[in-house]
Amino acid sequence: MQPIKIDLLINSQWIIPVVPENRIFENCALAIDQQKIVGIFPQTEAARRFEASSVINMDNHILMPGLVNAHGHAAMSLLRGYADDQPLEPWLEQHIWPVENRFLSEKFVADGTKLAMAEMIKTGTTCFADMYFFADS
Repeated sequence: MQPIKIDLLINSQWIIPVVPENRIFENCALAIDQQKIVGIFPQTEAARRFEASSVINMDNHILMPGLVNAHGHAAMSLLRGYADDQPLEPWLEQHIWPVENRFLSEKFVADGTKLAMAEMIKTGTTCFADMYFFADS
């Protein structure tokens, strides 16, 4: 059988897909062609079945869909750890709101959001919904 030409083959120690649910594939490959997933195959089968333009080997990695942060205040990354041992109302009323009144600006939000985005990218978050001041920043 002639190998099928595809764009990309990603070999990974573990693959955790959305479908099928609750499955972890070990030592498998994700086959991708024309920006679409062709399938998940054992690495040895994928090597026989496909001729990929590019192959990525991730021997000690998990390959999974990106995470989604559905509720965030990204700019508050600059306040991480500030009075974090307080109950909600005292934390907000006595600590967060006063510090926001003093320091909150469009630049503060832009800088804090950039920091949060870098951290999210590093940890696998691919999209987020934010609800904080200066939304355009």
